[in-house]
Amino acid sequence: VSEKLSPSLTPKSQQQCPRRTVTMKAVLLLAAVAASASAFAPSASFVSRTSLSMADDDLEGPGKINGKIDLDSPKVVNQEKLEPGKKGVYCRCWLSGTFPLCDGTHAKHNDATGDNVGPLIVSAAKAE
Repeated sequence: VSEKLSPSLTPKSQQQCPRRTVTMKAVLLLAAVAASASAFAPSASFVSRTSLSMADDDLEGPGKINGKIDLDSPKVVNQEKLEPGKKGVYCRCWLSGTFPLCDGTHAKHNDATGDNVGPLIVSAAKAE
């Protein structure tokens, strides 16, 4: 004969605690949000690699990557017009001596840090 005990007579180890369930759901939700938010934050290895590669430049704050290009401007902006059928190879490492064009300086940076940065290559369609 199986008897059901009232909740007040059920041993605590067998009772479900609604508060604990809500708390566990909140913890899981918080963990999911934190995990997705971390995808948008710079990793520690990026910050340390950037700092190592630009040790000779005058960087003022943590996370700053531009240590030499047009430092007096509030924002570095370049506009290029490509002729039909031409291509442009643009710097993405901020280390090029011909910025905004790539001069291959990223190769030294990659060797020194183990990074894999390369240029942006843009092609204009040929005129028809």
